[in-house]
Amino acid sequence: MIESFNTIKKEARAQFKDRNSRFIGLVFPVNSEEEVKQIQQDLRKEFYDARHHCYAYILGADKAVFRANDDGEPSGSAGKPIYNQLLSADVTNVLAVVVRYFGGTKLGVPGLINAYKTATKMTIDEAGILKQYNASKIKLTFPYENINIAMQATSKDFVKIISQKFEMTCKMEVHVKAADLSGWIKSLERTGVDLEILDESVIY
Repeated sequence: MIESFNTIKKEARAQFKDRNSRFIGLVFPVNSEEEVKQIQQDLRKEFYDARHHCYAYILGADKAVFRANDDGEPSGSAGKPIYNQLLSADVTNVLAVVVRYFGGTKLGVPGLINAYKTATKMTIDEAGILKQYNASKIKLTFPYENINIAMQATSKDFVKIISQKFEMTCKMEVHVKAADLSGWIKSLERTGVDLEILDESVIY
């Protein structure tokens, strides 16, 4: 399993101009192609008068799902430069769109490549990079007298507490980074803290 990956911290916009053409870059954190389609529909409405809506996206920690589209620009002059900027930033689960308002002067393929590349890079820089970790969701169950053991185990920097309920029988739900999971589980053996793996595909 891939233990970690980079994505963007937030949605962002940036603008690049070249010879009166405006290139508006937009990036969005996404988790599915359905999200991609919905955002594109919304952008078509917002920028209804733009000449081109070029885009690229990458999905999955392994970056296995991706697509680039020139939307009427010369082949390879828009979608590919956008996609290459996502690769250069080493991010995934990101949709990047560059909306172009034509300024009346043709830029040529080199000019277009530079414009789409620059608009995308500016937008990624504005969004910032966030490192995320593949993790598992774990349920802990233990008697109250073992609370100190459980609290010590969940105080590790690779464990995130999601919920906790302390009664005679205590329960906690936590996320544990995949890279540290096996050793952490072993450390809880024979401690009186029972655990159950609820989900092996959550994000820390």
